[in-house]
Amino acid sequence: MRRFHIIALIGPLLIGQLLSSCNSCKRDGVDLSQELYIPDSVVETNQSPQVSKDVTEKMMQNISSPVETAALIKGLKIPFNKNYLASTDQAEKFNTNFEKALALGIYGCDLGYLNMYEKTSFVVDYISTIKRLADDIQVGQFFDFSTLKRLATNNENLDSLILISQQSFNRIDTYLSETNRSMFSAVIVAGVWVEGAYLSSRVAQISDHPRIRETIGEQKTIINFLMALLKVYEKDPDMAKLIDELQPIKKIYDGVKITYELGEPEMVEENGVVTFKQTDKQIIEMNDELYNELIKSIQDLRSKILKL
Repeated sequence: MRRFHIIALIGPLLIGQLLSSCNSCKRDGVDLSQELYIPDSVVETNQSPQVSKDVTEKMMQNISSPVETAALIKGLKIPFNKNYLASTDQAEKFNTNFEKALALGIYGCDLGYLNMYEKTSFVVDYISTIKRLADDIQVGQFFDFSTLKRLATNNENLDSLILISQQSFNRIDTYLSETNRSMFSAVIVAGVWVEGAYLSSRVAQISDHPRIRETIGEQKTIINFLMALLKVYEKDPDMAKLIDELQPIKKIYDGVKITYELGEPEMVEENGVVTFKQTDKQIIEMNDELYNELIKSIQDLRSKILKL
């Protein structure tokens, strides 16, 4: 039985992704690496492999969302910068369904960033691009385009805009799984991760805030998890190529050391309600050379994917 190892993690990404802290994996001190595995019978079949919905959901929980990553960046008072985003003009360069699914993840991450900063003037352009890509891979019917456009155009309820965006991606993921095209779900997740990591890397170049450094370092856990997911489909030539392109980043992350210290729960009273606060600590060790190599490698991969 082959076991896919995921260490304790997740919090903010991305856009995880993307981009993000690793709260859910280390949640309650539970090591999800001991819970999540994919049988060899699934991985080694000659047919197109399908991962069960239960396993897929657990995997998805370990990739932080674009909104979380954007929330982290905004929370650090980092100004919005449109130059961080993938240009929608690049969308015309994606020809295959694989490329379009990867781009769907990238633009979806950017949509989370735009939503978080309430840049509704740009949102419609990104929603339109996402809709076209989704239509091309036959999942556009799950995008509530008219409602998203109305919310963005009228600068209405940000929470609703974010919620509907996330629900659209969730429905796409479910449909792909139900139609035995779960590989594309994994590709979309990879796109989200790459763009989330890219956003964090750009912020890292203008801010030496420890949280950004930590966010980039903790992606070690996430990329290990992501690679495990992608390798389920490595018999596909496009997927094999993507795995090869991610491999140099993973190799650099091998030099990053992550450890955890268990802390005693602290009782906290808020608004007359007593709760308990976890005090576990995540410790990330990497020198400046590794840090800069990671930033460069993430940006190089993103440029390659976008054909810049």
